[in-house]
Amino acid sequence: MLVGAVFVAVVFLTSMLSGVFGMAGGLVLLWFLLLLFPATTAIAVHGVIQMTANGSRAWLSRQFIVWRIVALMTLGVLVAAGLLLWIGYSPNAATVSLLIGLMPILVWMPRYWFQLDAARPSHALTCGMVSGGLTIAAGVSGPLIDIFFVRSRMDRRQIVATKAMIQVVSHAIKILFYLGSALALSAGEWGIILLAAPFAMLGTHTGNRILARLTDANFRAWTRWIVTAIGAFYFIQGLVLIIRG
Repeated sequence: MLVGAVFVAVVFLTSMLSGVFGMAGGLVLLWFLLLLFPATTAIAVHGVIQMTANGSRAWLSRQFIVWRIVALMTLGVLVAAGLLLWIGYSPNAATVSLLIGLMPILVWMPRYWFQLDAARPSHALTCGMVSGGLTIAAGVSGPLIDIFFVRSRMDRRQIVATKAMIQVVSHAIKILFYLGSALALSAGEWGIILLAAPFAMLGTHTGNRILARLTDANFRAWTRWIVTAIGAFYFIQGLVLIIRG
């Protein structure tokens, strides 16, 4: 009961965080799940919760979704999933932690280094392949997706809405990729996960209201620092896991 209550609280708070910044919350949630489950199961459960949270965020902001970009990215995610399935990829906690720990490097790179724009078809397809592959391999890919949006002319609402929709797709494919691990959960564990789903939507709704009060400048600045702090923690955790062997 105690673990269930903590899990529901974590889902609400992390969904609220993602509702504001479009990511961050998913990074924290995955860390919590890695404490409870093996990596493959944690990523699958993370996919269920994040698909619910992102789905509600996408619905609340549906008028801002750029569907053409979502369609092209979806094709890229499917290609990445096929390649990972072909090589028989299977993650562990150390690999996941190191991959996530390196992500914040992307948010500090100068914008002029990137000539990427998600509005361009080839770039949207590439974004789907790379970010989709990382979502399946490490569970999350928010900072990587961001570099394809930094040169776009979309405002913060379009960015959050479009990212939310493509993440719904990515997490759905991720769940299918790790379906065996997901089905291994007990009925009681699934009961707690399903109980947490409404709180994911509630947290998203709360975060969406906070987002409406942020300026574009504050949105980008806070996102950068929050993701960096979380990434540093993950990277240290990954090193510790490797040292412990």
